Amino acid sequence: MREILKNGASLFLKRQTSILSAAFVIMLTYGMSNLIGLLRTRMLIAYFFGSQTSALDVYYAAMLIPDTVFQILVLGSLSAAFIPVFGKYLISDAKQAWKIASTTLNLTLSVFIFICIGVFIFARPLSAILAPGFAPEQIILMASVLRVMLTVQIFFCVSGFMTGILQVHQRFLVPAIAPIVYNLGIIGGIVVGANKFGIWGPTWGMVFGAALHMFIQLSLAMKLGFRFTKSFSLVLPGVLETLKLIPPRLLAMGIDQIEQFVAVVLASWLSAGSLSLFNVAKLLYVVPALLFGSTIGQAALPTLSLLVGQNKLEEFAKILRDACLQVIFLATPVCVLFVVLRIPIVRLTFGTKNFPWEATLLTGKTLAILAVSSGFHAVMQLMVRGFYALHDTRTPLKIGLVAAILGSTLGWALVHWLSWGIAGIAFAITITSIGETMVLVWSMKNRLRRSSLVFNLFGDLSKIFLVGLITGVCLWIPLRLLDQFVFDTTRTAPLLALTITVSGFGIGVYWGLSRLLGIEQLSIVMKLFNKISDMRKNGINLAQVEPIDGIHS
Repeated sequence: MREILKNGASLFLKRQTSILSAAFVIMLTYGMSNLIGLLRTRMLIAYFFGSQTSALDVYYAAMLIPDTVFQILVLGSLSAAFIPVFGKYLISDAKQAWKIASTTLNLTLSVFIFICIGVFIFARPLSAILAPGFAPEQIILMASVLRVMLTVQIFFCVSGFMTGILQVHQRFLVPAIAPIVYNLGIIGGIVVGANKFGIWGPTWGMVFGAALHMFIQLSLAMKLGFRFTKSFSLVLPGVLETLKLIPPRLLAMGIDQIEQFVAVVLASWLSAGSLSLFNVAKLLYVVPALLFGSTIGQAALPTLSLLVGQNKLEEFAKILRDACLQVIFLATPVCVLFVVLRIPIVRLTFGTKNFPWEATLLTGKTLAILAVSSGFHAVMQLMVRGFYALHDTRTPLKIGLVAAILGSTLGWALVHWLSWGIAGIAFAITITSIGETMVLVWSMKNRLRRSSLVFNLFGDLSKIFLVGLITGVCLWIPLRLLDQFVFDTTRTAPLLALTITVSGFGIGVYWGLSRLLGIEQLSIVMKLFNKISDMRKNGINLAQVEPIDGIHS
């Protein structure tokens, strides 16, 4: 037992030394976080959908403004600027690197707090602009909830920098666990305060969860050497280099958020609950991007940045290509499952007593439309990080700007002219995500000037997409037959049995066809699982998984 506890504790301090093993660690914890996030959303629906649907819409709308400020200011400077610069200085001058980290955090936090003060003061008019279709009492409530949520983002501002520091040190487990405790905080707020305080229960739960999100990462970062200083020097070499990289990324992140703002604006004019249903579908839609695109992207960024610094562009291209194919291979079966099993998945995940059949059908339809582009969205996360590793923030900015304009225009037309509702919003997101991803891949090919990279990429993609298409057909047939002749899906247990049976059959078909066609990514995944299974029986040390051919550091 002592050995198990020792190994478990050391896991938090261990480095994940290969991209795929690091991504696997993140996937496990992100998977758990997503499950807890789904539980959180189910509880929100159980407590508020129906009698307090308008309050739930307010809750989701209020999250957007502080989240956008955080995404743009913190994540923008973090992924595009801070991580590459901090990683470079950490190799050559660790003392200077820690000073850069603290100074950059001080400057960012100061600007962030200043903006939060402005949002706090003008919360009501900002709420009216964002959700013009809301009733006056909803606007008042939204402004109050928004002010409290600003506190959440201040915690996230510090926590975001700790995440960057830990990832540069190749400690991926603790940053991946942080979202779990955040979701647990919200669930605690729902359980403790929802009945008595309404929507304020989960709102204050967010504050508590965000504080936990920050403290568990801060403690490890300080063990690695981080210390707060009073430095605000703009002329510090590393800080100045970081600041030069930030503006294009800030614009790119702002453009990315246009899609979210347009969705809220359009949904606010629709019937009560539309925004909540869209967020429910979107929570499932982003699963492949979070589990595969973001995780492999996070794990790959430090390595890609290092290769660029060493001018090893050929190896950079190979790793980026292999990682891209691995993301697509892993995301494709999940996307197929979401399309074919959309209704069972929505019913099992969110089917509470106050979630009507009409809401289930609409959420399932929205999920299916979004799921078509979910794999592309996952690849987009990786390709954008590839450009950041090349210190090229302008290309994603230009492509994202065009995609945002086209997507917003298309969404407006589908909702107001064709009356497609939230399905129209989903369709616009799908079209623009597919187009934006394809242009990013093509631009990367031109950036690297390696036509063979993209040619081989699309050649392998054709086999994966073919296997995905056949898997979808093979899923649909047994789903219909089992639903009609075997399982009584009006009850939860048979519905769960149907979903597990059909999903297992589909995964088996996907695995078998991938092996038959000799898709390389299958062997890479199998090698990883074989290495993990061969580890010591009581050793949970995923950090010791060695690099695997195809995706390595």
